[in-house]
Amino acid sequence: MKKNVYVIGIGPGSRDEMTFRAACVLKECDVIAGYQTYIDLIRDDYPDKEYIITGMTKETDRCRMALERAQQGASVALISSGDAGVYGMAGLIYQLGAAYPDVDITVIPGITAACSGAARLGAPLMNDFCLISLSDLMTPWETIEKRLDCAAAADFVICLYNPGSHKRADYLQKACAIILRHQNGSVPAGLVRHIGRKGEDAAIMTLGELQHVPVDMFTTVFIGNSQTELIDGHMVTPRGYTLL
Repeated sequence: MKKNVYVIGIGPGSRDEMTFRAACVLKECDVIAGYQTYIDLIRDDYPDKEYIITGMTKETDRCRMALERAQQGASVALISSGDAGVYGMAGLIYQLGAAYPDVDITVIPGITAACSGAARLGAPLMNDFCLISLSDLMTPWETIEKRLDCAAAADFVICLYNPGSHKRADYLQKACAIILRHQNGSVPAGLVRHIGRKGEDAAIMTLGELQHVPVDMFTTVFIGNSQTELIDGHMVTPRGYTLL
């Protein structure tokens, strides 16, 4: 019997923003494994599945349980929000999967928050950009500071994941202070909360204003570069086309 774990990005949250391939694989799988919040987003659509659910910080346990169920013969879907290869489970499952040589691992891509959030704000990612997570659970803050400084100095558009939490209430303020070493406070910035979920909210402001805005783990932040402009209330970073 073929043994499979499908690592699936379910997109930002709403069913209509999940890829067709992801929905088809979830329908065919025997078991769905994931963090409770992500399971809640899809459970009504797949009520008859076996579920493996763990909490935050239990990612390694979750991946091992998924691999073990696949080893036993079940077809398993391991889900992440957004794209499983962008701050998701894809890397970890490959690292652990070396101990389960009989299990095939397949990654099914999804729409990451950088793409879905950018669409809500306009077109801020039309030129070079970078993604940086402000979570220091697995990356030292000193490393994050260096990445922010280098990205701002190079005039990248910057998209921030995990910009704040109860324990990291001032991390976005710190990040903005670093970026302001290289960018003007009038640079356009924006944020989107709960993308594709109940309570979705988007706002555009300046970088100077952004540093005073409260955010959480469900917020994605966009900071423009020196070329980013506002067009009819939308953030737009020009690609460089000649306008006739």
